[in-house]
Amino acid sequence: MVQFLLGNERILDDYPRSPETPMPTLATIVDGLRLPNPFIIGSGPPGTNLSVINRAFREGWGAVIAKTISLDSSKVVNVTPRYAKLHSRDGSEVLGWENIELISDRPFNIWLDEFKRCKDTNPNGVLIASVMEEYRKDAWVEIIERCQGVGVDAFELNFSCPHGLPERKMGAAMGQDPEILGEVCGWVMGAAKLPVWAKMTPNVTHIEDPSRAALRAGCNGLSAINTIRSVMGVNLDTLRPEPTVEGWTTPGGYSSKAVKPIALRMVMEIATMIRKEFPGRTLSGLGGIETGGDAAQFILLGADTVQVCTGVMKFGYECVKPMCDELLAFMEKHKFETLSDFKGKSLEYFTTHADLVRRQADRKAAQKAASKVVKSDGEWSGDEFVKQSDALSKQ
Repeated sequence: MVQFLLGNERILDDYPRSPETPMPTLATIVDGLRLPNPFIIGSGPPGTNLSVINRAFREGWGAVIAKTISLDSSKVVNVTPRYAKLHSRDGSEVLGWENIELISDRPFNIWLDEFKRCKDTNPNGVLIASVMEEYRKDAWVEIIERCQGVGVDAFELNFSCPHGLPERKMGAAMGQDPEILGEVCGWVMGAAKLPVWAKMTPNVTHIEDPSRAALRAGCNGLSAINTIRSVMGVNLDTLRPEPTVEGWTTPGGYSSKAVKPIALRMVMEIATMIRKEFPGRTLSGLGGIETGGDAAQFILLGADTVQVCTGVMKFGYECVKPMCDELLAFMEKHKFETLSDFKGKSLEYFTTHADLVRRQADRKAAQKAASKVVKSDGEWSGDEFVKQSDALSKQ
């Protein structure tokens, strides 16, 4: 039997096991937050109001990050259509998903009320507020203080939205400037009494630079990655790029399984930096996670938790259950008891290309030496007699 936590209940699932095999658990503690499992609803439509957040907790998600909020929602105006999808050639599968959706357009006071009601209803559920503001200290301090006043458990700072809001010097416009990002993180850490994660944009040359700035400013952890700035495609009948709004469009954010290889690479880079420079800081990985196997890969590359957003939009809130099962099966297979047993375990296998060349040359040289064919009676070895005889038969 394999045991894991779903909400406040302990669930048992059947796997073949021997009596001496340890029982794996998905429960984890990250920055003091007690999570029944590492699967977190990523900030976006799946956390857009109290109703859907409550649904996520009922389905057993480890935590929920609400859709990003700001003090003045009147400046946020979403359009329709705002999504475009990249399908497989036969149309059966969504590989990529572009959105030009902005942060929440719901009034800040409504969010405060719903945060409080959410915690009243789900006292053990981990609720994380995603916040974004303009380049003003008073605005950042106010949004932090008011949100923690109604009982949220942690913060994620959105420095990574690639469209719309950068025009107002928000989102990726901050996340792409390590100096400004570090300053804003310093403002937040001066006001926050709760764990703070900074969400990184992939739309940079070296993701370690803004990540390092956030951690130097005192953030407890990082989230990576947000969506990749993109253009989904052009309709060959209308000649209009998509998604098309009144005949026009704007570059948006790309997500879904197609971005996973890029997300894994950046998570690896951040995790390597954290190990070397900021031991003890945490990392929440996201980008194309749809299965427990996907989650295992992010954790193997250094993530403490994993976030799912587009996956929920594709498969529904109930997708957390098979993902938990699949991750537990992976742990069972490798005899891992906890997530920490395999966190970052694959990082040691990254090296330089020059080192790969050296290692391959060494292996080939060793093979050549091992398969050496004797040329005279004096070269025969009693220890290698059978191999030498076999080699001579293959000439």
